[in-house]
Amino acid sequence: MRKILMKSRHGLLLALLCLSVSALQAQVKNIVLVHGSFANGSGWEGVYKALVKKGYNVSVATNPNLGFEGDVAAVMRTIDRIEGPVLLVGHSYGGAVVTEAGNHEKVKGLVYVDAFVPAEGETLAQLLQSGPPNPDFSVLPPDANGFVWFDRARYHANFCADLSKELAAFMADSQIPINGAAFGASVKQAAWKSKKSRYVVGTEDKTIVPDGQRAMAKRAGATITELKGSHCVFISKPVEVAKVIETAAAALKVIC
Repeated sequence: MRKILMKSRHGLLLALLCLSVSALQAQVKNIVLVHGSFANGSGWEGVYKALVKKGYNVSVATNPNLGFEGDVAAVMRTIDRIEGPVLLVGHSYGGAVVTEAGNHEKVKGLVYVDAFVPAEGETLAQLLQSGPPNPDFSVLPPDANGFVWFDRARYHANFCADLSKELAAFMADSQIPINGAAFGASVKQAAWKSKKSRYVVGTEDKTIVPDGQRAMAKRAGATITELKGSHCVFISKPVEVAKVIETAAAALKVIC
């Protein structure tokens, strides 16, 4: 009888220990969204609303596009203000930014949406040149101030063809250009090498060709989701993109 009681107590203690560990595990609830060039943070509105509705704490980082190091610093400042672990999401050029900013100790995972995923020492210019040729590339040469703009005449067709003509016109006229020097800047430490990542491929993207996206995502070991959409699939399909982000967050169990 004594042996039976001892075994029973041992089993109970083990069960309580397992429950305690489980209770200490928590899902990541903080999401930081980072926009790329030729757009702005307002494009994340649909994704933002879908995630907030599900109970997530969502921040949209202001990315000034004035230079790679400064853009990374801007995202880092947003992360600094948040309490608890963070899932970092980047679109387009924002993918390069989160690849570096993702080394912040609060960041537990990454999501890339139609985005660049550079490795250490790799520049955006190198990625553009090494990938499949893009006949629809519509980025203009740097202007007199060194800033690069997306050709307004081709903005709708080649940047956001799945959005309305009216919205595309507004986005083209409110685009944030990028300092041309950013194309020559390189990542010092790629966060995807040590943190889980997911990637959303817009299968009709004419800015970063889908095959190039798949190659970068595969190299990073990212779980890939393909959605029919343009370079702005996060605007045209916000619920679907938010679902990928939710799935990524759910997979990041952290000890609290």
